[in-house]
Amino acid sequence: MTTARQVAAVAGRLLLTLLLGAPAAVPAAEAQGLTYSRGQTVSPAFEGWEEDPDGSRWFVFGYMNRNWEEELDVPVGPDNGFNIGGADQGQPTRFLPRRNRFIFRVAVPKGFSEKDELIWTLTTRGKTERAYASLALDYKIDGVVRASETGALGAGSSSPEVRANKAPTLEVQGAKRLTARVGEPVTLVAVVADDGIPKTRAIGAGAAVSNTGSSTNLSAANRAQLETLRARRMMLPPSRITVGKIVGLHASWSVYRGPGAVTFDPPQIAPWEDTRTGGNSPWAPLWTPPDMGDGRVGVRATFHQAGEYQIRVRADDGALTTDGMVTVVVAPK
Repeated sequence: MTTARQVAAVAGRLLLTLLLGAPAAVPAAEAQGLTYSRGQTVSPAFEGWEEDPDGSRWFVFGYMNRNWEEELDVPVGPDNGFNIGGADQGQPTRFLPRRNRFIFRVAVPKGFSEKDELIWTLTTRGKTERAYASLALDYKIDGVVRASETGALGAGSSSPEVRANKAPTLEVQGAKRLTARVGEPVTLVAVVADDGIPKTRAIGAGAAVSNTGSSTNLSAANRAQLETLRARRMMLPPSRITVGKIVGLHASWSVYRGPGAVTFDPPQIAPWEDTRTGGNSPWAPLWTPPDMGDGRVGVRATFHQAGEYQIRVRADDGALTTDGMVTVVVAPK
């Protein structure tokens, strides 16, 4: 159950953002409203800690990639590691654009006290940044906090429906470790189901527009006007200080670890906060959740460089998420 203290903590973070305009760690150029397609750094983020029904506790991490398009790769080691339990704690090595919240969990080490810290160190483009995880009570999170932080509901708000929400169920079909060759597509399939909470809703024009920007409810003229609007506003940075998310069940595949580029067919819904109008992301205006049909989400992944990859599928009901992983070992042509 969400406590008043947790609600106050969320509201306090929002208030600080509103008062300060930008966190101290954000470069001055970005604080002034400039955005970049590439060339910027990535910051690790401690999202909070949570407790499972069985009493096990977890630290939850995410990150902020300051680029709108560039994905960075940082192998596990001195530039991407932890101070306790070994460098590899299941963190990503492929960093997708912009803000990515609640990406992975690390078990709280045995004997850990509120005075101890688990530190994730990440170095990109010669700049080292750290995320400090602790068991301070103000950082305890639950499903309501997750929904609020990702923009599925207003900061500090709650309802019986939101508190009753369960994360989607997800099952990766077939073997969890596959082999492939460069240039030869591999088919990946997951089956997703949900409890229907929260109910599908959209922001602005999203309810009438499909993922590709078309709609059966629009005339040809209106559709042409919509495409013109999309073209003009596609690359605009977000105008909101806090994110707003279009709620509805969906799932997408993305690279979690790997040495090279991967092409997905069909193109996947962005699991990161692409807030640009017309973006294929639940944080983008004009987006609506896909028709999930029987819940099967398949993709053909083509690898362009040999090596070992971890491909993640994330099921998202708009508020809570469930992840699955497939390892693909890719040989040269």
